[in-house]
Amino acid sequence: MATRLLLDTHILLRWLHDRKKLTREQVRGMESSVRNRTPLALSAVTLLEIAMLAGDKRLALKTPLDQVFSRIKADPEFQLLPMTFEIALDAAHLGILRDPMDRAIAATARIHAFTLVTSDQRICESALVPVLS
Repeated sequence: MATRLLLDTHILLRWLHDRKKLTREQVRGMESSVRNRTPLALSAVTLLEIAMLAGDKRLALKTPLDQVFSRIKADPEFQLLPMTFEIALDAAHLGILRDPMDRAIAATARIHAFTLVTSDQRICESALVPVLS
């Protein structure tokens, strides 16, 4: 059985639009999950983060935001995990991570026992959650 993976926001965007920016290990892990029909999990806050970055023009998408979301929603390789009380409570204790989105994504991985696929050095060095970097 493949390791259950949760994708950080930048990893999702790279998987969708620019896989050359992913590490060899990240690609192998994600391809293994897809091959084994183990969905790549996404935190619900990832959608919010993408929408906010695109809306603030800090993220240039190659396709319109609604098309990006439609693709994610329709693709069975992705599983969207909702924000829960347990995730919010765990995120409150992850003060080592300053960014609220990073806290929520890390907490989602922790609560659901997923490995977080990320290139974010702060998360990798925090040892708060298993990572595939």
